Amino acid sequence: MRITGGRVNGWRAVWALAALATAVGTAADVRAAQQPGTPGSPETPSAAERCQVPVPEIYVRVSPAVVFITATSINPFQADNRFVHVVGSGFVFDDSGLILTNSHVVFGRQSVAVKLDDGTVLPAEVVGADPLFDVAVIRIPKPTRGTLAMAVGGNSDQVRVGEEVLAIGNPQGLDQTLTRGIVSAVNRSMPGAPFSLREPMLQTDAPINPGNSGGPLLNRCGEVIGMTTAILPDSQDIGFAIPINLVRAVLPSLLKHGRVIRPWIGFQGQLVDAPLRELLRIPLRDGLLVEGIEPGSPAEQAGLRGGQLEIVIAGRSFLVGGDIVTHINGAPVDTEERLVQAVGALRVGGTLSLRTFRNGEERTVEYTLPERPLLPSDLPGQQATSVTSGDGARHRDARPPRPAR
Repeated sequence: MRITGGRVNGWRAVWALAALATAVGTAADVRAAQQPGTPGSPETPSAAERCQVPVPEIYVRVSPAVVFITATSINPFQADNRFVHVVGSGFVFDDSGLILTNSHVVFGRQSVAVKLDDGTVLPAEVVGADPLFDVAVIRIPKPTRGTLAMAVGGNSDQVRVGEEVLAIGNPQGLDQTLTRGIVSAVNRSMPGAPFSLREPMLQTDAPINPGNSGGPLLNRCGEVIGMTTAILPDSQDIGFAIPINLVRAVLPSLLKHGRVIRPWIGFQGQLVDAPLRELLRIPLRDGLLVEGIEPGSPAEQAGLRGGQLEIVIAGRSFLVGGDIVTHINGAPVDTEERLVQAVGALRVGGTLSLRTFRNGEERTVEYTLPERPLLPSDLPGQQATSVTSGDGARHRDARPPRPAR
């Protein structure tokens, strides 16, 4: 992406400031940005108020920066259908050949190739990928003649519900397809997303189909405000895009380390509130109901207990019988806002202190937070518990979004 009149390296340095927050805390940062007097608040002009560039002009300007990605992976342990072929989209953000796309398009693939707007096909290498937030950076050789067209980055904090948006990508392999719609919602958490990995998605009714994954979602200024990533099965016109500000936050880590470094908490669950306690009439406390413990995690080693009994209330599933976390590092976690804030403050190497409630008794559990490793569910086609990439879900009361690859 390019800031008009500036160098790409300067863009990288300016936008790197957004990475001061960890990826885990990004949702809280974006929600905070919606307060009055900050970007995204009514006092900040939206794209609809700043400009209304004709749609054909936006297409002519941006489409040369949109690329067609093909990727292949192989399963040597499978006798039939060993090869998996994936098509997706991406967009150039650096004239050295760096391209942004979805992780589920390129991560773990045997080979990746990129077709440019002029029909040139080039091999690509994965520079960095984060399967959880579904963001990846790939690199193609820098052209020997001319320069690569680049997309212009916008500010997703300024996006408002109802704004017109455009998507450019390669749905069903139909390259350089333009669709249009509106922003249906902002700060939308994907169904089933665990509390520690929630990202504030943009929801849009702009048609998004397999092959659109990784393509840009544009405002009427022609700026990239999001990256299309998933659609909701068995529905019409419900698509999701990763806000470009979240992409900016994880980009420096992807470029430097090839991954996003985040602490491994090791358990998942959902909040217990007063209405639930009154309905169940069993010993519960306000806090985070621990439902699942990740094998080999520090939470498992510390003796945290997950749920054993599934109950469904008004279509919502709970796995009860496990610990309830009432405080994280001394801070109560009885609301979603407090929970997100407490989790967002955690860092690799830090100490996690949990006050828990089990069988009518309180106890304190402490352990050091290691870096979260790559888990089997992170791999493409194996997301039985991964929501961001959309191939599966942690919840049982709704069908999960699926990738628009």
